[in-house]
Amino acid sequence: MPREFPRSRRLEEAIQRVLGEALAGHVRDPRLAGVTVTGVSVSRDLSVARVYVALLSGDAFPEATLAALRSAAGFLRSTLARDLQIRMTPELRFFPDEALARSRALESLIEMAVRTDDQKHAGSAAGDEDDAGPAPDRSGPRT
Repeated sequence: MPREFPRSRRLEEAIQRVLGEALAGHVRDPRLAGVTVTGVSVSRDLSVARVYVALLSGDAFPEATLAALRSAAGFLRSTLARDLQIRMTPELRFFPDEALARSRALESLIEMAVRTDDQKHAGSAAGDEDDAGPAPDRSGPRT
């Protein structure tokens, strides 16, 4: 019977947990304040870990923060080696996670479309009230 999670996925989750705890409590660099680990993916041979990070504030990710992460990579890797006790600790490569920025952009586009649609229907409803019959029932199917 195959395992439910392959080793790489378990390792990714463990790396994310350990790095998140290390960044939250053990790293003293003020440039890393508010940095959170949003995801980790490891290579097939488990030698490289791509670590996706974002700022809790949701702001754009400054290059200085990436530089601080790169300078703290040795400390973070030694923390991984100590906590995970694996034969070979993967090399850490940090990348800004753009998912938060993309989701905020999509959210603003949706809100803008809803506002435009509401204005359009409000404008047409005001002009159609004189000759329109009763408003259609939009409460859904009746059971």
